[in-house]
Amino acid sequence: MPALSWRVWPALLLLLLPSAVAAEEEASLLEGWRDVWFFRFLVNMLGYSTIIIPGYFLISYFKRINYLDTGSGICFPLIKTCVFGSDAKSGLLDEVPVAARNEDSGSTLRQAVKLVFCAFGLQVSYLTWGVLQERVMTRSYGAATPDGEGEKFKDSQFLVFMNRILALTVSGLWCLLFKQPRHGAPMYKYSFASLSNILSSWCQYEALKYISFPTQVLAKASKVIPVMVMGKFVSRKSYEYWEYLTAVLISVGVSMFLLSSSTSKHPSTVTTFSGVIILVGYIVFDSFTSNWQDNLFKYKMSSVQMMFGVNLFSCLFTVGSLLEQGALLESIYFMTRHSEFAFHAVLLSVCSACGQLFIFYTISQFGAAVFTIIMTLRQAFAILLSCFLYGHATTVIGGFGIAIVFLALFLRVYARSRVKSGRRAAAPLTQKV
Repeated sequence: MPALSWRVWPALLLLLLPSAVAAEEEASLLEGWRDVWFFRFLVNMLGYSTIIIPGYFLISYFKRINYLDTGSGICFPLIKTCVFGSDAKSGLLDEVPVAARNEDSGSTLRQAVKLVFCAFGLQVSYLTWGVLQERVMTRSYGAATPDGEGEKFKDSQFLVFMNRILALTVSGLWCLLFKQPRHGAPMYKYSFASLSNILSSWCQYEALKYISFPTQVLAKASKVIPVMVMGKFVSRKSYEYWEYLTAVLISVGVSMFLLSSSTSKHPSTVTTFSGVIILVGYIVFDSFTSNWQDNLFKYKMSSVQMMFGVNLFSCLFTVGSLLEQGALLESIYFMTRHSEFAFHAVLLSVCSACGQLFIFYTISQFGAAVFTIIMTLRQAFAILLSCFLYGHATTVIGGFGIAIVFLALFLRVYARSRVKSGRRAAAPLTQKV
């Protein structure tokens, strides 16, 4: 199928309009349609569907003919891995208790050095990533022209592709260099988490065109609410009263910040309706990703294997969509015109890939509670850093709302750690009885 340029899609959409469009209006529409986020979203989805739909029919076909029992030949191992998986039952590396991993890890000083290393790595990786993300999506590149302030980069999907291709490379090398458990999940199941992951990342980049970075950070902090909702429907989970209480506190704090947000000269500091819709999309897609990945871990894989599988499909989806739209070459041309953007895009990808590795290492060494505290502090630092570098104004009520959000997040961490400690203390008593 020949690559479809950016000019083909709007022409097809115009044919579907219920009424005729005037010639002069049609020309302006064809020129400015790419600035409408909803059309960009539809075009991306059309690109993904050209891979998803044929894949769906192929998987259905192999299952229908019972290929696992009747198939043979050189393609059999590949099809078996992609469609059926294996019956691997080896233990998940990340399921080893943290205390057991730390028993042989050396002195307290060594553990303290490891903790500082993890905290420093996470803060540097994701604070740099946040600053670059806002720089790339809200500021111009190149010298100012009489008609404007320079050239802005607009294709969020290309940035998602850059992040995923490097993460795929890093996770692939990690799997080759370090021993991993035997893989058992059908590869196609990663595509669900991959699709929701690239859509959430796209929304994350795209939202910065319509809202401020502090608003986005607070919205990400409040995603525990839709995660709980998704957990109810996807994983059939139940929650404690303190989880509902902290979710309400987070909602109140975010509402206080949003309602008190002031505008400034830069459009990225204005919370618009489009920005809110895109943020809702980000939260919904990201909530589905985490819950689907939780279900995939039942196949007893390591976190790096999960990282590789999800990023493999993410690269396939994004590069296919970019090629069909003709946007891949346009983005590369933009990189050649603006070397500063090329440096920012590469550094953005490096920070994202390194950050994922720091996440896995921190959780394996110190557990999820310590990791959550570090990342919560990172979100607070990110807001302060963004306000300092890009001049976002925050009112007293907005600052109080931010404080409520992070207080609720710390309460969640504290309550969860107390519950886990109580369960561990009760376990020996239960065994004695």
